[in-house]
Amino acid sequence: MVYKNSVQRFQEIVKIMASYGFGYLVDTKIKKSKSAPSNLRKAFEDLGPTFIKIGQILSTRPDILPTAYIEELAKLQDSVPSESFQAINEVFLEDFSKDIKDCFLHFDEEPLASASIAQVHRAVLKDGREVIVKIQRPHIYEKMKLDLSILSRILNLTKARFKEFLLDPQEALDELFTSTEKELNFENEANNIEKFFNFNKSVGFMYVPYVIREFCSKHVVTMEKIDGIKISDIQKLHTAKIDLDQLGKTLALSFFKQIFEDGFFHGDPHPGNILIKDNKICFIDFGIMGELPNSLRNALNEMVISIVFEDINKLISVLMSIGVKTGQVDRNQLYDDIDYLMANYLSTSLRSIKVSLILEDVMDVSSRNNIKMPKELTLLVKTLVIVEGVVAKIAPDINILDVAIPYVKASTKKSWLKDLSLEDLALKTFRFSKDSSRLPSKLIELSDSIIRGRAKIQFEHRNLEKPFSSLDRMINRLAATLVASSMIIASALIIDSNVGGKIYGMSTVGLIGFIVSGLISLWILISIFRSGKM
Repeated sequence: MVYKNSVQRFQEIVKIMASYGFGYLVDTKIKKSKSAPSNLRKAFEDLGPTFIKIGQILSTRPDILPTAYIEELAKLQDSVPSESFQAINEVFLEDFSKDIKDCFLHFDEEPLASASIAQVHRAVLKDGREVIVKIQRPHIYEKMKLDLSILSRILNLTKARFKEFLLDPQEALDELFTSTEKELNFENEANNIEKFFNFNKSVGFMYVPYVIREFCSKHVVTMEKIDGIKISDIQKLHTAKIDLDQLGKTLALSFFKQIFEDGFFHGDPHPGNILIKDNKICFIDFGIMGELPNSLRNALNEMVISIVFEDINKLISVLMSIGVKTGQVDRNQLYDDIDYLMANYLSTSLRSIKVSLILEDVMDVSSRNNIKMPKELTLLVKTLVIVEGVVAKIAPDINILDVAIPYVKASTKKSWLKDLSLEDLALKTFRFSKDSSRLPSKLIELSDSIIRGRAKIQFEHRNLEKPFSSLDRMINRLAATLVASSMIIASALIIDSNVGGKIYGMSTVGLIGFIVSGLISLWILISIFRSGKM
């Protein structure tokens, strides 16, 4: 469907959203409505491919949406009506200046699969190799860009509704556009396949399809056609005499290698994207990949080791080193929260613990303590949730944590030994010896200071401005009350002594004193009523 202009599309979006309750998009109280998540999913389905893709991306962002929305948007079907062969051929012709029929020995005009941004066709190269050709839908980039710009306008019109949101919706929308724009460039996917191949070419249990660079462009990617068994097809796996327990362990090991060694992992490992060919694991669809920089990868290793050895101080140090502070961090509160979290896990059987759940809980604790974790960890947690689900289906008796801990320990040990040089070792030994030699004298100095009364303890106070401000107001009211009381007593004595000028037979000074004290008393009562504290 081609949109004629932004006004018409805007009207269409509003109309469809209104049919499901427009408030579900912009009302900050949507969490209280049980039907809101399903209504939002249905609205996205009716709005077409662009919104389906947006919904799928949102379903991977628990830091943006509540759990109910994540679960519902994950149900969005990626199957939409296919484009005609003529329309697909025009895209191919624009990129290669050649007709599809002239480039392949055979090209199946009926798509093998039709998704929100592209569709996949079977084909045979002129040398006889079977391939699949993934071709982008015509003008999908322009359509998505238009839809996102309209959503941005809607957010600007309703930005007051989002004041309570932890994340700026406009920032989230910009991030969505960036990630979608990256995914819409199929040259990235071709590069991802080759990069994944280089990381795993020496791994015996892995197989990565090759890319046909001749027919890869921004809108088209051509790769080897994999004839394998879907990893969730238990019956066919049994028929092929594949050891499911070993397959489950191998899949888990593959992902820990991708995460802790390579720092480059498959970001969408649902069963449809994992095939078993010749007893090897083969991933397909490399549109979504996760990347972890060395610093974050090392931090993840340290996090897992800290959790295993219950080293809360080390875990806090890691979190604060990789996170971004969004407010004041109370380290004592953070310690208590993580200590409580660890206590819960220690009382639970290892058989019931999941790596993804641990990381998700740690991220949640960090968020509540004003530490925002890197966005790369969000995709990692989502990926681990999917992997654990696949492993649980094919090998339910395997605990992925049992596989993770030995791997991380070995990986950390290798990394430590690899990075350690003789120069570093000598320098660290010298520093340790130097510090150790100073320790006895420092202890004697400390004990002498305590005995002679020279030891000082330094305290730091925070957030006391508000209590002190309240105390100031209380003292001011008390002082004003004493002044008013004194003026009343003094005015009464002056009137009783009948001295000075008179108004209506009463002392002028005494009368003025009563009026002023009355005004002060009135001001005190008004300030007390306005404070709401009686």
